[in-house]
Amino acid sequence: MPRKKVTDVSGNGGMKRKRATGKRKDRDFSSDDEFDFEQENNKKPGKPAAKSGLQPVTVADDVKEKIKLELPKIRGQLLIFGATNWDLIGRKEVPKQQAAFRNLGQNLWGPHRYGCLNDVQVSCVVSGPCAAHSLLMTTEGKLWSWGRNDKGQLGHGDTKRLEAPKLIEGLADQVIVSAACGRNHTMALTEDGTVYSFGENKLGQLGQGSQTDAVLSPAPISYNGQPLVKVACGAEFSMVVDCKGNLYSFGCPEYGQLGHNSDGKFIARAQRIEFDCELIPRRVAIFIEKSKDGQIMPVPNVVVRDVACGANHTVRGPLLQAAGSADSFNTLDTVMCVCGQLVLDSQKRVFSWGFGGYGRLGHTEQKDEMVPRLVKLFDFPGRGAAQIYAGYQCSFALNEMGGLFFWGVTNTSRESTMYPKAVQDLCGWKIRSLACGKSSIIIAADESTISWGPSPTCGELVILVMVLAVLLRGYGDNKPKSSTTAQEVKTLDGVYIEQVVMGYSHSLVIARQDTEQEQEKLKKLPEYNPRTI
Repeated sequence: MPRKKVTDVSGNGGMKRKRATGKRKDRDFSSDDEFDFEQENNKKPGKPAAKSGLQPVTVADDVKEKIKLELPKIRGQLLIFGATNWDLIGRKEVPKQQAAFRNLGQNLWGPHRYGCLNDVQVSCVVSGPCAAHSLLMTTEGKLWSWGRNDKGQLGHGDTKRLEAPKLIEGLADQVIVSAACGRNHTMALTEDGTVYSFGENKLGQLGQGSQTDAVLSPAPISYNGQPLVKVACGAEFSMVVDCKGNLYSFGCPEYGQLGHNSDGKFIARAQRIEFDCELIPRRVAIFIEKSKDGQIMPVPNVVVRDVACGANHTVRGPLLQAAGSADSFNTLDTVMCVCGQLVLDSQKRVFSWGFGGYGRLGHTEQKDEMVPRLVKLFDFPGRGAAQIYAGYQCSFALNEMGGLFFWGVTNTSRESTMYPKAVQDLCGWKIRSLACGKSSIIIAADESTISWGPSPTCGELVILVMVLAVLLRGYGDNKPKSSTTAQEVKTLDGVYIEQVVMGYSHSLVIARQDTEQEQEKLKKLPEYNPRTI
């Protein structure tokens, strides 16, 4: 069916893409076909192999597992700091259609409590490095949303921006155990393994089998396979993992981030390059390792346990337990963003693929990878990874011994780290949550909250260049604008942080309030009651 011409000009560092009708280029291979490694090692550029059609994933009811995923164990109070003018974030100016909101939102220089959430127990908070909207889950499994809403990514059936969290009525009868934010789309996972998506869908990132401008209310993805246990969003693509450890992807394939050995490019009319997007979940079937001389070898028995979509947003999720099964799925800090992915398998191996710029894939080179490739540092006894995180242009992994490793870059004016290196400043700290902003990192470890990073210099942040660093890291008024080394966030002294999350230009944390002392400490923090229209 011919696709209509669409021009996508989105905020938060979005790139312009045009699509028109035209003949699609055959992709290199289908995830359902056998991968010929000999052919791949000897293939010449510009000669794709034939591809068979894909059908929606379907499993008969009598062989489908019955699961009940558990709610997060965390409970506490939500704190926010950073920029809250949601329509200006990542843009030079507020769009004309949002002009009425031009002066709403303010810069919060330190941690603030939302006044409307004083009596709400929060178990998980979600945002994304490319996202100017956020989500929270309550201890009852109800999903709330707020922030930018140009494409209906808040799930309230409209495109009205929200200054404060509001319950998503379309999911009020569901128990939500995990969620993820892309640039302008959202996914939510229920306790029975069903995924709902809403927001922008121009590139098929909602996985509902179509390309539309936006879906304003939650709707299930086009999938009838084994129950799903993980969700993750990139800027314009999404990934899910089922209870058997299979990984599925859908959305924009531009840099090979979907893992199907193709960037999806084809020449449309007038020599215009377009992208053959995946509109429904498609299984990522091939995992490889490369030798020093470039030979490709398959990696067998990959059972995916965690996925992190790179370029800027970390979400710490709940412990997910399949009922009647010995296997448990721990939704570790998961990141969503543009085009670099990580997966962690049952053998504690790490794979990465997608956009390779600045060494964010950890393969000692900046080449894009079209299928998941083994990061060799973690493929040794005792060196396996326990948690993985993907930032805007970098990646992190926490190994079995508790050591934190970093690769990529947080400041593009400095030298890139092309392979995983230990973060010496954090040796000995017990890290429980980590989040990456565009160029900043915030960590909850032991009894402290730690952060570092350079001041942002992205062109889209014209009026915020000098203030965002301190905003994101919550150092407070009259404090340094940035820090190239890890520092404790003094404004959170005495506050035990369970989870940290970073959006494009704001940070969210969940603070424990189990004791009277902790409650009194939180009451001393300023209260944020945003002005509305």
